[in-house]
Amino acid sequence: MLMSTRPLISDQDADALVGALRRRTLLGASVAAGGIMATPLAAFAASAAPEAEITVDQARTAPIPIIIPDFGGGLGQQMAEVLTNDLNNTGLFKVIPGASTAAKPDFATAKGLGAHAQVTGSVAGSGASVRVEIRLWDVLTQQQIQGTAYTTSAANWRRIAHIVGDVIYERMLGEKGYFDTRIAFISRSGPRGHQRTRLAIMDQDGANARMLTAGNWLTLTPRFSPAKDQIAFMSYANNRPRVYLFDLNTGRQQILGDFQGISFAPRFSPDGRSVLLSVTRNGGSDLYSVDLASGARRQLTASGAIDTSPCYSPDSSKIVFNSDRGGSPQLYIMPAGGGTAQRISYGQGTYGSPVWSPRGDLIAFTRIAGGMFSLGVMQPDGSGERIMTEGFTVESPSFCPNGRVLAYCRQSRAGAGGSGFSSTIGMVDITGFNDRVLPTPEGASDPAWSPLNG
Repeated sequence: MLMSTRPLISDQDADALVGALRRRTLLGASVAAGGIMATPLAAFAASAAPEAEITVDQARTAPIPIIIPDFGGGLGQQMAEVLTNDLNNTGLFKVIPGASTAAKPDFATAKGLGAHAQVTGSVAGSGASVRVEIRLWDVLTQQQIQGTAYTTSAANWRRIAHIVGDVIYERMLGEKGYFDTRIAFISRSGPRGHQRTRLAIMDQDGANARMLTAGNWLTLTPRFSPAKDQIAFMSYANNRPRVYLFDLNTGRQQILGDFQGISFAPRFSPDGRSVLLSVTRNGGSDLYSVDLASGARRQLTASGAIDTSPCYSPDSSKIVFNSDRGGSPQLYIMPAGGGTAQRISYGQGTYGSPVWSPRGDLIAFTRIAGGMFSLGVMQPDGSGERIMTEGFTVESPSFCPNGRVLAYCRQSRAGAGGSGFSSTIGMVDITGFNDRVLPTPEGASDPAWSPLNG
C-alpha cells in the first residue's frame, strides 16, 4: 500500500516549493493561470518549409553555424544567452551572435558569416504578459522554417528559451530536442566520510537548482515518472531504508509499499502506473513490481541471488537488471512479468546500473574492470558493446528523452582525510562525443533525467 508520511520536509517548505516545481500544467494553459500559450506565425512568403537535411553525425563533424540575436536586449538578451548555451552545449551547433532583428534576415550578410540558419524575433511586454515571437530561417534557401509566438508571464522566460531551443534542434536535425527538461539528483555537501545528501532538482542546464529534502537522512537514486510530476527515490528516513514517492505538485511524499526488508533501486514503468524495485530477503534481494493506484505488489524474481537495478524496455515487454546469480554481478534480461532470464554481458569485469534507452536500441551500463570504472552502451542482445568514458568512479547513467545524451555521476579519488574528493554530474553523447561537466551549486550524484516538458 501507499503510506502517507512527512519525515523528509516540513509542510511549510513543501507549500513554498509547489509553485516553482509544477510544470506539466503550464503548457497550453491560459496566461492568466501562469501558463504558456503557443501560436504559429505565418511565413512572410508562401513556400513550403524544408525538412531537416543535416544529420546528427554530420553535425558532430561540422557543427551547424546559426545566428542568434539578442532579441532587443533586457529579457530578450537573457533568453538569447540561454538559447545560445543550449545549442552550443550539444556540440552540434556553432552559435554566431547577431544584431537584434524582428524581420527577415539580411541573407547576404548571414551567408558572409558562414551561417546555415538564422533566428529572428522579439520580446515585448513585462510582468504577467510577455509575448515572444521567434522565426527560424534557412539561410541558403532564404525560407522560413518555423515561426511561433509564445504568450506567458515573465517568470517563464527561461523555459521559453529552452522550448525555442527544442524547436530549432528538431527542425535542423530531424529529432526531438531535450532542452525543456529537468534533472533530479542527489546534492552532496560536507566532508567525504559524513556527507549531507538531499534530494534536489534543476533544469537540464544546471539552472534553478532546488532542494526537496532537508538532508537529515541519507537519500539516493531518484527516478522521474514518465507520466506525472513525481519522483521515486530511496531514503534512510528514521533509519529504515525504503522507497518514497515525492509529488512535485504538492511537495508531499509517500512510502511506496511497506516491505519487511530494505526496498531500493526504484524505476517507473513506461506508462508511469507502476514502479519496479528491489527488496532484500534472506541475504539476497528480489525484484518486485508495485502498482501505484492499488498498492498491489508482484514478485518477479526468486533466484536466491542479489537481483537489483531493474529497468523496463520502452515497450514494457522486458526488464533488464543486474544479478550475481552467475557468480559475479552481470546484466540479464527477462520478460516483464518474470520468468527465464538471459545473460547479456560477457566482457571483462562486473556490470551494473543498466538503463534502457528511450529509443529501445541501446542499454547503458557501468562496468568495473582492473580497478577502473567505465560507462558504456550495448545492444539489448549484448552485442556492440562500446565504452564512452572512464574514471575513478563513473556511475548512475540516465538517458535524455531522445536517447542522444547520457547524464552520469563522476567522482574523483579522495586523498588523506577526504581531501581532493569531488562528485559531479557529467554529460556525454552516446558515441562518446562531447563529454562535459554540468554545473551544480555543490557536489552532486545520481542524476535522473525527466521526460520532455517534465
